[in-house]
This record gives sequence, structure tokens and C-alpha cells, in this order.
Amino acid sequence: MKSYVVYGDGSCRIEEMPMPKYNEYEALVKMESCGICNGTDLKIIHRKFKGIDQYPTILGHEGVGRVVELGAKVRSYKVGDLVLLPFWGDVPEGYSSAWGTYSEYNVVRDAAAMEADGLIADEFAWAQNVLPEGFDPISSAMIITFREVLSTGKIFGFEANQSITVLGLGPVGLSFVKFAKLMGMGPIIAIDVQEEKLELAKKMGADLVINGKTQNVKEEVLAFCPGGVDYALDAVGVPAFINTGLEIIKPSAKICVYGISENQTAEIDWSRCPYNWTLQFNQFPSKKMEAEAHRQICVWIQNGVLDPNDFISHVFDFADINTAFEKVERKDPMMKMVIRF
Repeated sequence: MKSYVVYGDGSCRIEEMPMPKYNEYEALVKMESCGICNGTDLKIIHRKFKGIDQYPTILGHEGVGRVVELGAKVRSYKVGDLVLLPFWGDVPEGYSSAWGTYSEYNVVRDAAAMEADGLIADEFAWAQNVLPEGFDPISSAMIITFREVLSTGKIFGFEANQSITVLGLGPVGLSFVKFAKLMGMGPIIAIDVQEEKLELAKKMGADLVINGKTQNVKEEVLAFCPGGVDYALDAVGVPAFINTGLEIIKPSAKICVYGISENQTAEIDWSRCPYNWTLQFNQFPSKKMEAEAHRQICVWIQNGVLDPNDFISHVFDFADINTAFEKVERKDPMMKMVIRF
């Protein structure tokens, strides 16, 4: 089979690999799609992702695939199931796994079967969930982002009738806007420097959009929400957004950081902040909480209030994956990009 491999010098290429091995509690999955995570994937390529330092490494973590073979003790999957988050951990010697989902085959693990037999499954296995019949295997790659965002919102404590400002409107930021609306939060304010993304934020439910390049963020937010907002959320990983948030939150409010920055330090201007406030980072969502969010996301899609296609701008065949990453490197206008196998 073929996999997408990243080398220590930042070069990337498709290489031939042996098929993944799977044990009696695992199932072999033929990949259908994998979403590009601009933040995580690019940081791994640039050797700036904390915790991944062994190269060459096999990239990809937003995968969707179909079960094609079952281990002897698998009970939760059947051949033909469309599943999320297959990973490849037992990679060939000389390689490491950055989850390995840009590969033609991967593996899922039956956590429930292991637990029933008195064994302990790793947390990732609990999030390798089956999608309902009829879900599209390409656009379903976006569901992984949806689950991460919804579970992260719960960790941050988002509730109905609370105000929020979302800074940065990539697929993640727009997902936060959409879910804030579905959860009954408000007012919802969305900030970016690209007008097309601001227009998308309006469609997702933002009550006010602000162009951070041409408008005064502090003045606009405080005019719309006198006294400040309950939450200011960095959805893309810009350390300066922490200071922006300090200017627009109300006392005892929270600045939430979900986006991962390449910079490992940030200077906070204490003069801008109220006396009481909280800064909370959540950049690696709990896989068990993602699993808990799975049903809600699927129900919203089935009921027509959430459409993954609204968040996807490009689909590339696996053979053209380098072209897709060239767009990411150039910072071309885009939403979620998906690789199709």
C-alpha cells in the first residue's frame, strides 16, 4: 500500500509500505478520505509540533474508512462499516507514526470488546466510532473536527445565553460559531481578516462579524456587548489573540485557547485585563469526550441543521496530496481540504 511520509528536512512523499498488521481485537480498514489539519499537519512537517520528534513519520489523523477484515474477537464492527479515526500505530521499523492516516489502509480497535474481556483499551480506541448508514465517506472527514470542537466547547464550559467572540475563522473557528448557535449561545461575534470568511460566519449564525484588519476590534465588540463578552476564543493559534481577548472580556470571564501556535511563549499585557479572569488552554481534546459528542453530531447532520459540505472547499485525490499541502504552505484561501483515496 501507499503512505504519505514526512522527513526531518521537511520533505514529504508518497511511499510504498507493508500492509498494517492487526490483532484479534482489531479490524483492518480501507481508507476513503482524510481531512487535512492545517495546524497540526503543517507543524509536524516543520518539526514544530510538541511531542513528535522522530522522523521519518507517517502523517494524517482525520481519517474515514471502511472495515474490510475483522480480528477474531471483534464484536463492535462488521465488514462494510464506515468508521472514523482509524490509526496506524505499529508502523515499520525506521518510521514513526504521526497517526498515519494518509495511508491506503489503517486499523481500528474494538475498545468495548477488550473491556468486556477484562482488558484496557487506549483512549483513542473509544473514539473510533461507526457512522450511520448513508453518510458520505468524503465529507464525513469533517465530522472529526466537529467532534473535537463540540467536546472542547464543553470543556471550556460553554452554555446557552453566554456571549462569545471567536477569533480566527478557519474550519475550526466556523465550527465554533455554528455550534455556539446550535447551543443557544449569544451574542456570537466572529473576527477574521478575510471578507469571505466573515460572510460564512454570518451564515453559520454570527450576530456580528468584524474585519480585524479594517475595524477596531475592541470598539466594535464593546459597542455590541457593553461590559464585554463571557468568552474570547482563539481558534487558530495566534498568541496575540490572548491580549485581544483581554480587552473585550467582562470581569470573571474566560479566554479560551484551542488553536496551537508554533510559538511556545506569549507576552501578556496585564494592563488590558479586568481584575478577575481565566485563561484556559485545551489543544488536545479528550477522545472519550469526542466519542460522547459523536451521536449529537450525527443527529444534527441527519436532521439537516449541520452540513459538513458547508465547511469543505477542496477535495484532492491521494496522488495529488503534495499539491494540497502546497496550497496550505502558501496560505491560499481555503476551508477544510480533504484527501480522497
